Amino acid sequence: MQNENNHTNSNSTDKIVVGLDIGTTKICAIVGRKNEYGKLEILGIGKAVSEGVIRGMVTNINLTVTAIEKAIKEASDQSGIDIGVVNVGIAGQHIKSSMHHHGFNRPNGDEEISVDDINRLSADMYRTVMPFGNEIIHVMPQIYSVDYEENIKDPVGMTGVRLEADFHVITANTNAIKNINRCVQKGELTIDNLILEPIASSMSVLSEEEKEAGVCLVDIGGGTTDIAIFYDNIIRHTAVIPFGGDIITSDIKSGCNIMHKQAEELKLKFGSALASEARSNDIITVKGLRDRPAKEISAKNLASIIQCRMEEILELVHTEIICSGYEDRLAGGIVITGGGAQLQNLKQLFELMTGQHTRIGFPNEHLGKSKTELVKSPLYATAVGLVLAGFWSIDQRANKYSDSTEKIVTSDNKNQKVQEKSYKNDSKSLFGFNLKKASDRLKGLLMDDIDDKQDY
Repeated sequence: MQNENNHTNSNSTDKIVVGLDIGTTKICAIVGRKNEYGKLEILGIGKAVSEGVIRGMVTNINLTVTAIEKAIKEASDQSGIDIGVVNVGIAGQHIKSSMHHHGFNRPNGDEEISVDDINRLSADMYRTVMPFGNEIIHVMPQIYSVDYEENIKDPVGMTGVRLEADFHVITANTNAIKNINRCVQKGELTIDNLILEPIASSMSVLSEEEKEAGVCLVDIGGGTTDIAIFYDNIIRHTAVIPFGGDIITSDIKSGCNIMHKQAEELKLKFGSALASEARSNDIITVKGLRDRPAKEISAKNLASIIQCRMEEILELVHTEIICSGYEDRLAGGIVITGGGAQLQNLKQLFELMTGQHTRIGFPNEHLGKSKTELVKSPLYATAVGLVLAGFWSIDQRANKYSDSTEKIVTSDNKNQKVQEKSYKNDSKSLFGFNLKKASDRLKGLLMDDIDDKQDY
């Protein structure tokens, strides 16, 4: 289960959780624990260049494993924790979302609707037949109805025969899930929870008030731009746009006729999302190759290249917001995070094109005193969110174990392993999805993969 620091009680302040963000440009591991005030304390952070991932999908197992091992070792050395279990994020253009409706008749309409009834609805949705090659990773209830009385947020305690709900279902490519699992396993790690990355990011940068009022999270990564829209504290819409910071770097490389590394440095140090804010007489000098003169680049031209591509990405983001049906209900506006959020004047461009109030999302709301301030950058929003999701999962398990659940605890040099008996269904869920259920799906896919190899 979770990385637990030689404690047998269920208090999450005694636990160590590791988030592993397998991104297009970087692979990041963060080790954290909760302090006595409930804030997240970062014990260690490890980062490696990601060369085996394209647009969120693993395309080279060996390169990805090498990067994971490097990031994990760095985080382990810094924190003094021997890491064995991780919470992993999943993203990529293969992620799809759709709405489904499901219901069933209860045998006794005079009995109160229980948590088990709610869990049965979600469990049934996980058995929904999906297109070949896709697997359900999250099932998120939107609204319930009891005996055709609609718009019920929580039907537990009510009476009725017919229980129904609308569900937001998120699927991922089966091979993409298996490849992530192979990489993590070859790094001698175990996946505890597999979490959609924009959902993880939302945990680190969004407030409860924003999610209640209505907010759109835009996580601009290296290979993709991930979108999650919340309203009434329920995640209503998710989408993945197959463009991110990498394509801007490629545009700069082509437009300025320089090397990729130089283009990335230009973007980070001098890049602006608004050409009108750049001065035409500002010149940036780029070192030339061996025996070649230096190249001079106008800051205004650089900003024009960046703005052109960002406008294209923004148009796609705005389209998703419109298609969600919640454009007029975003009282919390737009929150931008991820590495791409570091571009100068990006906030102003978002507000100009969408008409929505926009802010940059920093993952510091839930952070306490940490060993490094580096983690407070939007670049680490997903990794911090994965750690927070792990602690949320611990708290839910602790609630289940408060009754008759037996725990057998064994300790070794790696991390404390907990074997559980009488595992009951979750009574709650994170934004409506069940982390345990998603993890079970992942483990089932892995076992199917192993069985296929044995048959072969």
